[in-house]
Amino acid sequence: MTIRLLIIDDDPLVRAGLSLMLGGAHDLEIVGEGSDGSAVPELVARLAPDVVLMDIRMEQVDGLTATEELRRAPGAPEVLVLTTFHADEQVVRALRAGAAGFVLKDTPPAEIVAAVRRVASGDPVLSPAVTRQLMNRVADQSHERAADPRRRAAIARLENLAEREREVVVAVGRGQSNAEIAGTLYLSVPTVKTHVSRVLAKLGLNNRVQIALLAHDAGLLDEEP
Repeated sequence: MTIRLLIIDDDPLVRAGLSLMLGGAHDLEIVGEGSDGSAVPELVARLAPDVVLMDIRMEQVDGLTATEELRRAPGAPEVLVLTTFHADEQVVRALRAGAAGFVLKDTPPAEIVAAVRRVASGDPVLSPAVTRQLMNRVADQSHERAADPRRRAAIARLENLAEREREVVVAVGRGQSNAEIAGTLYLSVPTVKTHVSRVLAKLGLNNRVQIALLAHDAGLLDEEP
C-alpha cells in the first residue's frame, strides 16, 4: 500500500530536501506541500494524505495549532512532528494534541522513512527511552501538584477505568513495551494490546504517548514501581 504524505514546512529548502529524500521510497507518495499551518485544512481535504509531516515553527499558524485543529476532525491523518529538540515543551504540546510522534530535522533519511511507515501503520514514533525522557521533561516536582487543575482533570478521566486498565496505563506511562507489560502483569501480549485499545477508546485518545502523558498528569507515576 502506498502511503500518501503531505509535507508542511516554511523553509522551501527543507521541503525540497524532504520531497527528494522521501519521494525515493517505493511505498511513499508526496501528494503535496505547504509553507504554513494555515494551509493544512484545505490541503488535507483536497489531497487526503495518510500522514502529515509537520514543522512546529511557522509564521502565521504554527504546527501546534494546526495539529490540534487537524486531530479534532474525524478520520484525520496521522501527524509526525518535525523538530530540532528531543524534549521541547512544544513537542509535548503536539503529543498532547494527538501527534503520533516526532523526528529531528537532522535524522538520517532512512530513519525518517521508517518513522513515516510506522506512523501510517498506527504505531507512535517514540521509544520507551524517549517516552521516559518526555515524562521527566514535563514532570512538576511541586508539592502543590494535588491542587493543579490539570491533575484533577486527569484523575477524573481515569475514574471509569477498570483496575487492570489502570495498571496498564501506569505501565505505558513508565515507557514499557507490550511485551514488558505482559511480563510485569502476567498477561499475554494480545491481552495487553486489547487493554491498550480499550483504554484509548474509553479515554478518547489517539496513541500510547497520550496515555503516558495522562498518567503523568494524574500523578500515577510519582511512586516507584
